[in-house]
Amino acid sequence: MTGAMPDPRATKRPTRAEARRAEIIATARDLYEERGMTRTSIQDIADRVGVTRSLFYHYFRDKDELTSAVIDTLVADYVEALSYWDDERQQGKVDDALLSVVKLLRIGVFENSPLHAALASHENSSLYLEFVNRVAHHIATYMIETTVQDYGRLHKIRIQHLYETFYVLILGVIGYLRTHPDADDAVIADVIAQTLYLERPTS
Repeated sequence: MTGAMPDPRATKRPTRAEARRAEIIATARDLYEERGMTRTSIQDIADRVGVTRSLFYHYFRDKDELTSAVIDTLVADYVEALSYWDDERQQGKVDDALLSVVKLLRIGVFENSPLHAALASHENSSLYLEFVNRVAHHIATYMIETTVQDYGRLHKIRIQHLYETFYVLILGVIGYLRTHPDADDAVIADVIAQTLYLERPTS
């Protein structure tokens, strides 16, 4: 499990080393999209960035560590999208917020890109499991620190073990959508509301 994901909206000037590391990660992600993970070598990445293999190893122990960093960028995309969802949701419109967050999860699960497809393949099942676990961790943490706090100012929070509940719920929804892609968004929204004991308008 990785540490806390930084706020995607925060701005800080990176150091030269941080900028180089970010460039290597972004290049690896691009090459994974173009060629696939298994067909992309460390040498391919180093050549595209314009660094030597020895310099590459200054930033990453091996390709697995780099791939883990690439996965973190995918998770950061989720968190950034969630932050925009959180900004756009309107007070009292619980059903609208639920339906829109289900759509957000669905887009993430079924995003049409070679990298997501590679992660979801049998060959990379352990990587995909790590990916969804990180997604669950960071989304649960984000929701507890933001949306839940807002909800709690107007309603009683009726669940205990907030982090664990959100974590299991997110994993469950992602898994269900993967195996039931035609599931009705309204049904998924109802499951989320019932699990979290959300107060919803009666009319």
